[in-house]
Formats: sequence, structure tokens, C-alpha cells
Amino acid sequence: MTTIRELARRSGVSVATVSRVLNTPEVVSPDTRERVLRIAAETGYMRNESARTLATKKSNLIGLVWDTDHRQPGWRHPFFQEILVALKSALSSHGLHLLMLANPSDADDGMRDQHIRAVRRHNLDGVVLIDNGSHDPALLALAEDAVPCVSIDLAVAGPGTTYVTSDNEGGARAAARHLIERGHRRIATIAGPQRTAPGQQRLTGFRAELDANGIALPEEYVVGGDFYFDSGFTCMQRLLALPDPPTAVFAAGDAMAVGALRAAAAGGLRIPEDVALVGFDDIDLAALVQPALTTVAQDKPGFGTAAADALLAMLAGDPAPAAPIILPTHLVVRGTT
Repeated sequence: MTTIRELARRSGVSVATVSRVLNTPEVVSPDTRERVLRIAAETGYMRNESARTLATKKSNLIGLVWDTDHRQPGWRHPFFQEILVALKSALSSHGLHLLMLANPSDADDGMRDQHIRAVRRHNLDGVVLIDNGSHDPALLALAEDAVPCVSIDLAVAGPGTTYVTSDNEGGARAAARHLIERGHRRIATIAGPQRTAPGQQRLTGFRAELDANGIALPEEYVVGGDFYFDSGFTCMQRLLALPDPPTAVFAAGDAMAVGALRAAAAGGLRIPEDVALVGFDDIDLAALVQPALTTVAQDKPGFGTAAADALLAMLAGDPAPAAPIILPTHLVVRGTT
């Protein structure tokens, strides 16, 4: 295997010059840089990344902590898949790589510190957190550590921490306003889990818009889902079985909205003629169901890009943003309203 010394000898330059070509190429003349890289390719030279990490104190690795437990469906949700693709792409363009950190099980001793030990063992440059709503103490401990940390839809606090979220309240208000403008007054919601910030904020926004328009929200018109298809189906069945069922429903997530759509069809109802429906997320499936789903679109690639940009800025020495990064939402009107 070609060593850096052999590469320097064949290139006719010093070991220090080869090191600069590989690590800070902008300070080396174009001719020298081209010659060294050409000979490196010809000889199959590969950098020893472990040695490089020890020397620079940087691993170019970003830890990703996500609910990957096979018993939880979070990793399969299409919303998170799009975020992950954008995050990986943005980091890769800056020479950074994602390292998935396994979630500790409930039986693990020292659960709170396990992620911190992994960060130090792998010498990670930063961490991205995606929570399933459990507010796992192991995640919160990471945010309190010194490593730069960005979370997705999870309000965290720490010395080098920020988080990215959507304008959930504003999006929910837009959904409710749209249904009101369509003439509906009996409007129910399939809410997201209230242990999550998006679930709470979307219900708050929905309530606020109805209240601003003088529209009552009976207690039985608020049913709790979990952001997944099955809960949407079940919750819609409950709403349609009421003595005075709603004429419109806001589902706080598209997967639940698709479940609600199927429940309405199973009950022999037409959408939007018998009951109108609005979702939240604008996942790919929203445009493919029949009728196509009216929904509040989130900037899913923007989540990944914003998280990567915030992390890169902190790695460059900038302080963590004092306020969360809030991405705009917009209503996409299709066939269910």
C-alpha cells in the first residue's frame, strides 16, 4: 500500500506539501495539486482516516440518533425519509458522513449516558436528533453535552444546540380557515399525539382559528391519533358514528388523513361531498390517493438542509442560533375539499 511518504517521493514534493494537497488544497498551486492527485490515483493511495482523525481531532462524522427500534414505526414514516435524504446530501457535499447511533434499550444500564459515550468513542463532530415523541432522556442528555447538536421537531436546550421545526400553528390555522371558507361549521380534528410538539402546536392552531371565527369545537370533535394510517381510520370511524357527525375533518398528519379517507369510503360516504378532509405534511401519497388530498405542505427537504446548515455553522465556530429555525408551510388544495 502506498504511503504518504512514497506519494511525496513520486510527486517530487515534501510530505508536508502532500498533506496540504489532501487537507487544504486551496493553499497549493494548481500544478502541484494536480500532479499529486494524479499520482495518488495512479498508485491507489488511500488516506488513513483513523490517523487523520487523531491528528486533526476531527472525524468528519455526524451522529444520527433516531428511533430505530423495530417495534416503533417512526423510521418508516415517509416524512422522515425525505428529511434524511436531504440531510445526508447536504452533509456529504461538505465531506461529512452520517453515523447511525443505536438507541439504548430500556434494560440498558446507564441509558442516559450511552449516546454520550458513543459520541466520544467515535470522536463525532456533531449530532442530529430525530425523536419519536418520547423525549428520551438519552436524547436530552446529548443536547446538554458540549457537542454541536441539531434536532428535528424536538425542542432542546444546551450550549451548542438548536432545532428545526415547521410553522405548525400557522399551517393548522390555514387548514381550518380553508374549511371555514368552504362553508363548514361542524369541523372536527384527528389530532397528533400531544406528547409531541407538532401534535400540540397543530391542535393549538386549529382551535385558535375556529375560535377566531366564532365556531364551537365540541369535545367529541377532538380525537387523538398517532400520525399513522391505522389511527386515522379508527378516529374517522368514531367521528362519523357521532349523532351529529362533522362535515369536515382536519387530520394533523397525511398518513392519518389517508386512513380517514379510507374509513369514509368504507362507510359509503363521498369526499368532499359528504365530508371534506385536510391533512398535514404533503407526503407523496397525498397526491396519489383518490380523491387527491388537500393538505398543508411542509418543506421536507428544507428540514434536512436547514439542520445541516446550522450544524456546519456551529462546526465553523458560530454560536448556536438563539431561536429555533422555523420553516414556512403552505396549503395545497386538491380534491378532498
